[in-house]
Amino acid sequence: MKWRKYTLTTTTEAVDLISSMYDEIGIEGIEIEDNVPLTESETKGMFIDILPELPPDEGVAKVSFYLEDISREEEILKAVDEGLDELSMFVDLGKRTMEISETEDKDWINNWKQYFKPFTVDDILIKPTWETIPEGQENKLLIQIDPGTAFGTGQHETTQLCIRQLRKYMTAGAKVLDVGTGSGILGITALKLGAGEVCGTDLDENAITAVGENMEANGIGEAQFHVVRGNLIDDRVIKDWAGYERYDIVVANILADVIIRLTPEVPPHLKHGGIFITSGIIDMKEDAVKKAIEANAELEILETTRQGEWVSVTARRK
Repeated sequence: MKWRKYTLTTTTEAVDLISSMYDEIGIEGIEIEDNVPLTESETKGMFIDILPELPPDEGVAKVSFYLEDISREEEILKAVDEGLDELSMFVDLGKRTMEISETEDKDWINNWKQYFKPFTVDDILIKPTWETIPEGQENKLLIQIDPGTAFGTGQHETTQLCIRQLRKYMTAGAKVLDVGTGSGILGITALKLGAGEVCGTDLDENAITAVGENMEANGIGEAQFHVVRGNLIDDRVIKDWAGYERYDIVVANILADVIIRLTPEVPPHLKHGGIFITSGIIDMKEDAVKKAIEANAELEILETTRQGEWVSVTARRK
């Protein structure tokens, strides 16, 4: 089955009003294409360090929606046209042209799964829950992950850097704080490597669901992995929930700019001698992260590891 796609060319200033109008007439889910740079608040929760360079913003936008059942196409397009007539009295709609095309029916939520295959990080086998263990890999330490809509399959260089550092610094029964836990892959890895307890925080509510599902897939009980939605940087409730001077390891695979802000907040949660593992750092921001860590009198850098253009910095609380 094919979906029919309806793409309206308009102006960027009209996008919000058009989106609201589409919602009012029962159109669910739209796609917006423009060259408007993202604001700081929009990029705050994104797991990306370098945004692609966009062409100049010329005030043009495309707003698309899809129909599977086209039996109401005429009715919906009439409602759209009437809605645009009304909006035109308040905002410049630009070209206001509608292009209709067809696209293959795809499971957009799950289509990415075809690219997530079992792989190893040294002696650790990470596989998606829907795949079988590859032949010859049966004796490796197994971690099963279904990230759902949370960040973290383990394939990214930054996650692999953190896994190797967890392997290096883990002690039996260690307490671990995983900041920005995502799918829970680092927390689950820590438990598989011998940690006694993991606490995870994340800004994304989808992470709570993903961690729960991945705990079950790996046979991990609720008493071992606790996760909460919130920000360790500036939320007193989350700070108190995490607790103070109780962790042997804090791991944060986030972004360089977030790690810089996080660095002053980590030592109070670490035991003296505890380890702070960071990654998500693009190489051009390595110096900035190191300066932030070095500026903290309670932390000392132990080592820097690299994979591709990504960097992990590991420090210790004095």
